[in-house]
Amino acid sequence: MHSPYRPYRSRPARLAACAAALLLATAACTTDDGKDTPAADRSDAVRAPKADAVFDYQLGGAYPPDDAVQALSRDRTAEPADGLYNVCYVNAFQTQPGKAITWWKKNHPGLLLKDDEGSPVIDEDWEEPLLDISTPGKRRELMDIVGPWIDGCADAGYDAVEPDNLDSYERSDDLLTTEHAAAFAELLAERAHSRGLAIAQKNTTDLLPERRRVGFDFAVVEECAAYKECGDFADAYDDKVFAVEYTRKDYRNACDAWGSRLSITLRDRDVRPKGAKGYVFAQC
Repeated sequence: MHSPYRPYRSRPARLAACAAALLLATAACTTDDGKDTPAADRSDAVRAPKADAVFDYQLGGAYPPDDAVQALSRDRTAEPADGLYNVCYVNAFQTQPGKAITWWKKNHPGLLLKDDEGSPVIDEDWEEPLLDISTPGKRRELMDIVGPWIDGCADAGYDAVEPDNLDSYERSDDLLTTEHAAAFAELLAERAHSRGLAIAQKNTTDLLPERRRVGFDFAVVEECAAYKECGDFADAYDDKVFAVEYTRKDYRNACDAWGSRLSITLRDRDVRPKGAKGYVFAQC
């Protein structure tokens, strides 16, 4: 339900760091019946963000936040900010573009989602192949790669993780379903909780009914005012929602309707670092 232009994936180059992280692996848990097996029981020790915390979305590059900022999200290759609630961005359901695609094709071709002709299914807007989360076995294999990224977030000192492209099934030519997404997200949540990290649902109201089963603790939502979804996320997560808008009109509408309950942030569509031309940041 999102526009073709999804600014939350306007990311800086980080392929070397991605390649290094991809070489790490952890043991996957399996059962005789071939079902997904969570890495650990869910933890009650994770700390979700407070509702209406002033939030900055720093995916385009880390920079010193304004004094009023209480929480922020940064790419997993960046360091967290001292004294704030830090959310770690992980591209969990699709690959990075460019050289990262070559790495996946060489080392894990079977984990790329393929169409009936054997060609990778691509998110055309961002030139990112989708990862194949369609079976328990492939989801476990993917956890050998994505799991260490989550561990890295914990080791770096982040408070939470934000797995992106939860809605990749919408771009899968019907090869993936919401059930596949929820099953993989549950493994991600188990891994995050086992490392003391809270985990955010990223967009897609389709999976709100599965939030408790998956184990999501809060939400990071883009353009909820534009798509009239803010109320759905607010009710589902008791207002623990970081809502990001990219136009001043939608930002004003969000502030008027939800500013007393939710954290509403205005950012430029390329989420540029502070000081860069076109940088925009406001919070209500």
